[in-house]
Amino acid sequence: MRARKVLVAAAAVLALSATLAGPALAAAPTGEAAGRSAGHPATRKAVEAAVEAGVPGVTLTAKDAHGTWSTTAGTGNLRTGAPRSADDRYRVGSITKTFVSTVLLQLEAEGRLSLDDKVEKWLPGVVHGNGHDGRAITVRQLLNHTSGIFNYTADEDFGRTYFLKDGFFKHRYDTLTARQLVAIAMRHKPDFAPGTSWNYSNTNYVLAGMVIKSVTGHSYAQEITHRIIDPLKLTGTSVPGTRVTLPRPSSRAYGKLAQTATGPTYDVTRLNPSIASSAGEIISDSTDLTRFYRVLLRGNLLPPQQLKEMKTTVKIAQAPNIRYGLGLMDTTLSCGVHVWGHDGGIHGSSSWASTTADGRHSLAFNFNGDWTGDSDAVVDAEYCGK
Repeated sequence: MRARKVLVAAAAVLALSATLAGPALAAAPTGEAAGRSAGHPATRKAVEAAVEAGVPGVTLTAKDAHGTWSTTAGTGNLRTGAPRSADDRYRVGSITKTFVSTVLLQLEAEGRLSLDDKVEKWLPGVVHGNGHDGRAITVRQLLNHTSGIFNYTADEDFGRTYFLKDGFFKHRYDTLTARQLVAIAMRHKPDFAPGTSWNYSNTNYVLAGMVIKSVTGHSYAQEITHRIIDPLKLTGTSVPGTRVTLPRPSSRAYGKLAQTATGPTYDVTRLNPSIASSAGEIISDSTDLTRFYRVLLRGNLLPPQQLKEMKTTVKIAQAPNIRYGLGLMDTTLSCGVHVWGHDGGIHGSSSWASTTADGRHSLAFNFNGDWTGDSDAVVDAEYCGK
């Protein structure tokens, strides 16, 4: 449920782990990449480096003017040695936020809400306590993380309960409601007054999902399915609710469940994703994610005005090469190329999806480990490498 590890210290509890004893060997390209092993050499090198650094396995798909290219490296199952698949489905964490934001912007285009509506209008009495006040916070401020609302995943008790070993194995199947997650945040003071700064908060998007329900009468999962997943035929994408398993094909997901990067590696594949809610619940695959961001940036999901609003960004002091829009990040790479997308982390899974502004060059990949690996290097290699 994090957005760029360089940015989101508050969500780093989702990656409390260490390195594997020994990396698996890189596998040959799979799927549409078969017979094209000479393609994307910089990307292949970066993917293999991630495995050498301790990531169990990587699955990646890119689409550009030359077609679709997929590759895998490492292993999808440390017990059996089975490789990762180019068709793997995985938990995408905070990439969910772009889907949620897209639905809210569609609702604005339909005249059913305004981004400048106060949160109190749609969720009376929900954002209240310890200085939090839904009457002073807009829907827009939820979506661009300028609300100041405390990030519930940064709560120490929550971290011990759901991200450290003893708590995780006791509580991995717990069901938590959106209101319960927001209530955790309300026990803390705001990070700052609304609109005066920026701080990544998963609570913002739990509230955004609740706003969707208030406006439409349907859950955010139903609206995402009806408005995005079904029309785009994203057959590998789902909003699992309380389902604890990953659909097939998929690999196992691994974490350390510790505050250090040393120690045993645990299989954390099975969990109840309600702890992530609309901040990070979705399951997808690399092909679907490249399609989603490509279609979104080309203007096929939002009218021009709403896409412009989504791409209106705010500065992030912690990362001068990244600006945050409405559930969408604008990242400037080492070669000057701008890509639009999001990253995401949740137990045993670290993912990235992006595209150029014209939608012509898209990338999505997943590490099935949450404690190591340089995702930035993979992104830079794909868009800037030779």
